[in-house]
Amino acid sequence: MAAAPARRLVLLGGGFSTDDDGLLDDWMLSLADVPRPKVCFLPTASGDAPAYVEQFHTAFRPRECEPAVLSLFRRELDDDALRAVLLSQDIVYVGGGNTANLLAVWRTHGVDRLLREAYDRGTLLCGISAGANCWAEGSHTDSFGPLTFLPDGLGLLPGSVCPHYDSEPGRRSSYHEAVAAGSLAAGWALDDGIGALFTDGLLTDAVTRTPMARLHHVRTDGKGDVLEETMPCRPLGEAQ
Repeated sequence: MAAAPARRLVLLGGGFSTDDDGLLDDWMLSLADVPRPKVCFLPTASGDAPAYVEQFHTAFRPRECEPAVLSLFRRELDDDALRAVLLSQDIVYVGGGNTANLLAVWRTHGVDRLLREAYDRGTLLCGISAGANCWAEGSHTDSFGPLTFLPDGLGLLPGSVCPHYDSEPGRRSSYHEAVAAGSLAAGWALDDGIGALFTDGLLTDAVTRTPMARLHHVRTDGKGDVLEETMPCRPLGEAQ
């Protein structure tokens, strides 16, 4: 019997929507097991914003891949076709926006179940901001306006995720408060500019496109104090 494929997730602190150099997107594509991967963009968290979709096409059409976009706000596929599209992808790339709305829309259309199935089959799942939050058990979010905790997610990655850790005021302190209070489990805080690969739930690679950006593991010491461990990251390209 063939061994089960590795289940892999990538959390991105950047990419085509924020960076000009393409380093994180090129790294993400390099993780695919095929020379010309099928990459499906899910812009659900932005309400399928047309400008965001166009950004994706502009960034990925010139690359060695087969880009596609799945719209749920203007859904044209029945359930069987939706399943066929998602399970045929090598990479599913989830965009940023509102994490709470993203999860609600996915569950309405059954996309949450299909992504779990794709993950178990070896599809590389990745995303930025809300597209990173969604894979964990909980996340730090501004989905409701002020920064707060969201004890909800697909749970494919144990623990919690906090994006924009170094770039948005209040992120670090608010995330620490949520972890210290037990509102969020220990988890991963992403500076803008990093990429983190998790294989079967374990961190197996971390990269950075800028000199200072890092990945941090945030947890408590069991006595109420928060511990923050900065993880080693490999530099990407000439940005270093």
